[in-house]
Amino acid sequence: MSFFRPDDQLTQIGTTILEATWKEFPTLDPQQIALTWVVYDAPVIVNTGGAISSEEFWKYGVRGFGYRGDERIYPASLVKLFYLVAIQEWLESSMVPETPELLRSMRDMIVDSSNDATSYIVDVLSGTTSGPELPPGPFETWAYQRNIVNRYYKSLGWAELDAININQKPWGDGPYGRERMFLGELMDQRNMLTSNAVARLLHTIVGGIAVSSVRSQQMMSLLKRSLAPDELANNTNEENQVTGFLGEGLPENAQLWSKAGWTSQVRHDAAYIEIPEYSPYLLVVLTEGKANSQNKAILPFISRNLVEQMGKI
Repeated sequence: MSFFRPDDQLTQIGTTILEATWKEFPTLDPQQIALTWVVYDAPVIVNTGGAISSEEFWKYGVRGFGYRGDERIYPASLVKLFYLVAIQEWLESSMVPETPELLRSMRDMIVDSSNDATSYIVDVLSGTTSGPELPPGPFETWAYQRNIVNRYYKSLGWAELDAININQKPWGDGPYGRERMFLGELMDQRNMLTSNAVARLLHTIVGGIAVSSVRSQQMMSLLKRSLAPDELANNTNEENQVTGFLGEGLPENAQLWSKAGWTSQVRHDAAYIEIPEYSPYLLVVLTEGKANSQNKAILPFISRNLVEQMGKI
């Protein structure tokens, strides 16, 4: 079950694009990709200025297509979207104070995908810190506190969130000390998300009901990506979150709000896209496998093919 209404036209288009992708990239097994695509037909419902409630917003359905949308996949930096919404909720509820350092870390976590900034955000959210191993009693308390973000999302009651886990910091070399203990001997506590879960969260930000209309707009400003060739040329590494991702497959007149994630084993992107004369749409693509994570052509290929099909909608 998902928040969007399955649609025959979108299913046909989505299936055709997936088949073309598998043909173009033989290393990409059908079990190594998950995709969720939502189209916003006119009139597009957005909670501008608090005009509608969250309950009212959900009465307006959207149509979409999903492929393996409920499959649990390691999300890499896509988890930062969830930490962004959570810290905005903490701020809105006065659970934490707004400080220049917190605002700086929020910006760096999303705009630059900084793992160090995210580590700080997780500390603020949970009241926990990294450090040496802990004895059983204190560790149990520490682990309960670290799971506060999981408890927050469970409280929303979304079916898409039933299978997720978001209680780990993202790392460069990996966790140590109490963080390694918490991850589990078999890494059974790894962060795990689904393309449907990511899509629904991004849908709430786009729709202006993530925490509040004002805070949703603040989050959208952090997610905005430039497609200007000169800016991308001056930032050729992966941190621009456009090159090698869905944004690379878009025309220059498109507008993009997105969050990418990548490791040596996965390459993901979650994007909301507006193109003149086309219906706005939301696209989340998760790919697994070392060969696919290193292939910077797969996500742009999917995005480019989808743009070509948007004229039929």
